[in-house]
Amino acid sequence: MVIGLVYFFFFNHVGIKLAHSNMRQLSWHLREIGWPGKVIGMALIFCQTFFPFIPFVVVAGTNVAIFGIKMGFVVNYVMSCLGAISSFYFARYYGHAWVEKKLDRFPLVTQFSKRMEQHGFLYVLIGRLIPILPSSAINFSAGLTRMKFRQFFWGTILGKFPIVFLESMIAHDLFHFQRYKGRLLLLLGILVVLLFLGNSVKRALAPKAK
Repeated sequence: MVIGLVYFFFFNHVGIKLAHSNMRQLSWHLREIGWPGKVIGMALIFCQTFFPFIPFVVVAGTNVAIFGIKMGFVVNYVMSCLGAISSFYFARYYGHAWVEKKLDRFPLVTQFSKRMEQHGFLYVLIGRLIPILPSSAINFSAGLTRMKFRQFFWGTILGKFPIVFLESMIAHDLFHFQRYKGRLLLLLGILVVLLFLGNSVKRALAPKAK
C-alpha cells in the first residue's frame, strides 16, 4: 500500500501534479516578494516543527526552490533543529500541563516517552532517523521527561541531518522530475524502507500500551 501511494504521488502524472503544485505556488509567491519571502520560508520550517499543519516536504521544497539545494538544505536543517529545541523547552518549562494533556491520549507516545527517559540520546536519535512518531510529538514528549537537554540536543542534531537531507533532496528532485527521475526513485526507496522500519517499531511498542 505504501509503495502504491509513493508511486502515485511521485511517478503518476496526476499524483505528481497534486504533490508539487503547492510547492511551486508557494515558492513562486515567496520569491515574488524578495527577501521577506526568504524570512517567511525560514519561519515556516520553524513553525512546522511546532505544529505540522503543512507536510515538511512541502515547506522543505519551497525553501529549496527559494534558496537553492545547498542553502535550502542548510535553512531546513537549522530551522528544524531550532524549532525542535524550542518545542522541547516549551514543553518542559512553559506548557507542561497542556502538552501532557494532549499527549496522554496517545499510548504509543507514552511508551516511547518511557524509553526516551531511560535511554534519552538513543531513542531521540532513533525517533529522528525513522518515522516512529511525528517530529513534534518527539519534541514535546521529550520535554516532559527527565532526560538531560544535551541528550536531546545531540540526538536531534545528529538524527535530523540525514532525514532533512533526504526530504530536501526528494523535494528538489520532485521540482526537476524529468531530470532526476532515477535518483528520485532511489531516494523514495530509502524513504519506504524507513517507513517499514518505523511501522515495525510501532508494532513492537503497541502490545505494551495500556
